[in-house]
Amino acid sequence: MTERHLTRDEAWALLEERGALLRGHFQYASGRHGELYIEKFRILQWPDVTEPLCRQIAERFRGTATVVAGPTTGGVILAYETARQLGLRAIIAERKEEGSEEREFRRGFELGPGERVLVVDDVLTTGGSIREVLKAVAARGAEVAGVGVLVDRTAGKVGFGVPFFACLDVPAASWDPADCRLCREGVPLVVT
Repeated sequence: MTERHLTRDEAWALLEERGALLRGHFQYASGRHGELYIEKFRILQWPDVTEPLCRQIAERFRGTATVVAGPTTGGVILAYETARQLGLRAIIAERKEEGSEEREFRRGFELGPGERVLVVDDVLTTGGSIREVLKAVAARGAEVAGVGVLVDRTAGKVGFGVPFFACLDVPAASWDPADCRLCREGVPLVVT
């Protein structure tokens, strides 16, 4: 029996109910500022939320990949759960060193030519983490089958040149700190 997918409204309600949608003045990992922050770990701590969202990604890419990869930290859980549902193995791409913008597969994770990789991540804001994983996949000679995320904050504006799927689109404006109205208004900044 195939379980049904969460509707957009159901997914949004779950994020709100579990405290994953925060409003205020935030500095994202990209350095940009915004007024809506999605705390991914308030989603990922709940298997009953993570499982159906990963199921949506798995169903979208079923039959296209041979392995699932995600970036540390949030991508670890998503890669594992998505791979479990697809009957595949999960691997993670870690930063080469503290502060580095390059990732690599360590800990004995094997990946090479002939493999097709589904890259998964939690919240897409600029695409930086996903691009780092894509480079790590290419460095091993494997192909990318697609990219799946829980939440796309870009309204589809970031592309990776491969099939893409987001469980939920949450368009949220972000600004360069120099252009941030919340900074000008003196709203306290929370660095995420």
